[in-house]
Amino acid sequence: SGNWVVIDFLGFNQKDKTVLIHSNELSPIQKNLFSVNINTGKRTLLDNGRGYHEATPSHSGLWSFDRFSEPDIPRKITVTNNSKNQSKELFVSDNPWVGYNVPEYSCGTIKAADGVTDLYYRMVKPVDFDPQKKYPTVIYVYGGPHAHNVDARWNYGSRGWETYMAQKGYLLFILDNRGSEHRGREFEQSTFRQLGQVEMQDQMKGVEFLKSLPYVDAERMGVHGWSFGGFMTISLMTNYPEVFKVGVAGGPVIDWKWYEVMYGERYMDTPQNNPEGYEKTSLIAKAKELKGKLQIIQGMNDPTVVPQHCLKFIHECNLVGTQPDFYVYPGEGHNMRGHQSTHLHERITQYFEDYLK
Repeated sequence: SGNWVVIDFLGFNQKDKTVLIHSNELSPIQKNLFSVNINTGKRTLLDNGRGYHEATPSHSGLWSFDRFSEPDIPRKITVTNNSKNQSKELFVSDNPWVGYNVPEYSCGTIKAADGVTDLYYRMVKPVDFDPQKKYPTVIYVYGGPHAHNVDARWNYGSRGWETYMAQKGYLLFILDNRGSEHRGREFEQSTFRQLGQVEMQDQMKGVEFLKSLPYVDAERMGVHGWSFGGFMTISLMTNYPEVFKVGVAGGPVIDWKWYEVMYGERYMDTPQNNPEGYEKTSLIAKAKELKGKLQIIQGMNDPTVVPQHCLKFIHECNLVGTQPDFYVYPGEGHNMRGHQSTHLHERITQYFEDYLK
């Protein structure tokens, strides 16, 4: 036990009578391989103590096949003798982006809105970054339970789209707010029965941090996310309409009473037991607050966040006179694949190019 999370139970070393686990004991953004003696409770680190590891033990638990990454190492594979704590390197990947014009990827912490809790962020600076210039900035957000965006793998978990945007002159900022995973019960349950509220407070601490940087253009700030991130995007656009000039919300949850029961009631309780929470977190009443340019994107066969969500929000916008843009992918589900995904990311990028740059 300790101020860290057991992320995975992997198996049992029968020879040494030790349990094999992944935990983030060394850092909240790392995942490392440990053995735990079942008699003494002693923990032994079985990897290099860095990065984000995905170990698979043998049937006996004597060996582990460890695939891992570090911020500056795309991929490495080792085989570890769990009893002797000795590893043999099998493979190290070359950087696949050698020769490309790529940005600087960095990681740091800021304090949450509670003034105490550390939150981890990733920043991707524009290619050919000049600290004397001011850059349009896009906050990429997910923010929901059982997921996170920032960890100690290659480029701190940065997505290819972020590099693409950095090549076009944008600064990207990604913050794991309270409510996201692998930070303990208090951290994760702070959002219970009021999804989006604590998360917005923390994301606005990220905005406060960004505004303190001389190279961030506070007049050109955008936000983008998908699913829970789409919910967060519209939440931020309508609760802080003077801050965000442009937003792109994909597959957004609009009202939690329309979402999957197994997820919605796990984190929001039932509508009958938590009517105030459902009313406070619904975005229908926020439609009148929209001021910036907002594009909503929806797969019309989405079984996860059904089209009812965005259509109800758009209907309310029609009634109150606000003007979001709307784009659909016929026949597509909650996430786009293949060519549709390429088209989607071009569309997201173009929206920021048209209205934020």
